Amino acid sequence: MPDLQPHAGTYVLVLRSTQHAHCVVGRWGTLEIRPGYYLYVGSAFGAGGVRARVARHCRQHKTQRWHIDYLRAFTAPHSVWCSYATTRLEHHWARALSALPDVAAVDGFGCSDCRCDAHLFFAERAPRRAAFIAQVGGSVETCRCQTAD
Repeated sequence: MPDLQPHAGTYVLVLRSTQHAHCVVGRWGTLEIRPGYYLYVGSAFGAGGVRARVARHCRQHKTQRWHIDYLRAFTAPHSVWCSYATTRLEHHWARALSALPDVAAVDGFGCSDCRCDAHLFFAERAPRRAAFIAQVGGSVETCRCQTAD
């Protein structure tokens, strides 16, 4: 992820699926995968920041630690939207994604440690970054993903 910085921040990982499948996500349950785009909101305030966290998400082979790791086996990285703001924006961004038309929350996914309804969202068509930015305000950078292993 050469365009991403090793700074703390918040990100939306945009994944693309071209298949129908069923994915067992740890103790969370089974997720029906459909062709389209999955948007996962996360934060990276540890070592290596956004660059390290997104690089881990983009790797295909890894220990399945978070809900997103299970979904990643059925999807390909498409792009990343991120902010290097020093405040945690993931909950605000999750609410913003849920307010976008044609974007549906995957209830309970990726938010077991907070009060959000979801940190994963689904859209049949490529999500509109401009509409997201209009919802969240502030500076949001974008980079294209390169699959790493």
